[in-house]
Amino acid sequence: MPLLTISNVTLSFGGLNALFGVNMEIKAGLITSVIGPNGAGKTSMLNCISGFYHPTSGDIQFGEHKLSIAHFSPHQVSNLGIARAFQNLELFSGLSVLDNLLLARHQNLKYNFLQAVFYFGKASRIEAENRAYVEEIIDFMELEPFRHKIVGNLAYGIQKRVEVARALTLAPKLLLLDEPMAGMNIEEKEDMVRFIVDIRQDRDVTIVLIEHDLGVVMDISDQIYVLDFGELIGSGIPAEIAQNPKVIEAYIGED
Repeated sequence: MPLLTISNVTLSFGGLNALFGVNMEIKAGLITSVIGPNGAGKTSMLNCISGFYHPTSGDIQFGEHKLSIAHFSPHQVSNLGIARAFQNLELFSGLSVLDNLLLARHQNLKYNFLQAVFYFGKASRIEAENRAYVEEIIDFMELEPFRHKIVGNLAYGIQKRVEVARALTLAPKLLLLDEPMAGMNIEEKEDMVRFIVDIRQDRDVTIVLIEHDLGVVMDISDQIYVLDFGELIGSGIPAEIAQNPKVIEAYIGED
């Protein structure tokens, strides 16, 4: 059963279609990659799923009850269990790794003003639970040596790992990864690939991945969708995509 269903989604800016009649099914428990040349509409699709853009037409349904989220705000989408790691880092560069991850859990801090002021009962318990969950994510993403380091002073590859960890602190059912390996060296890419596979297997998180490295995409994807100029030109398992003439012409052939 699909966790996310994208039905005939079109996204227009004036007379320009960033997406046109796109259909996708994101199946639960899999790694689904969305690939295509620059300007194909990949990030626009993630923006529609995460609530930053609202489709001009079509629908996006999430979960077993097929709840329509096409016009939800980013906050509403996040509350449903959809988290996103951005291509351009969206971290607080002047704060520590720990503080960045704790801030990402703010939506779970559900207690009243009086409980917060005196820090007793429910407030104390919720704070402890959130801190424990963040520490679990720090361990999982192997960020222990950096937990108290200022994010802006860390190597780029570590910052990208913190960006993924920030999304994981929301305990998502669906994780959207927008070029998590962009700008990384080979060793950093290998680490990120390992983390992505572990997130799917060990934390039972469904993943949608945008990535330009076709070697990575073919190695770790269960299914692939290919966009070109906002239109879906191919879908299937990696072996099918590698032999699709339209994909070869539009994406692989451009190299």
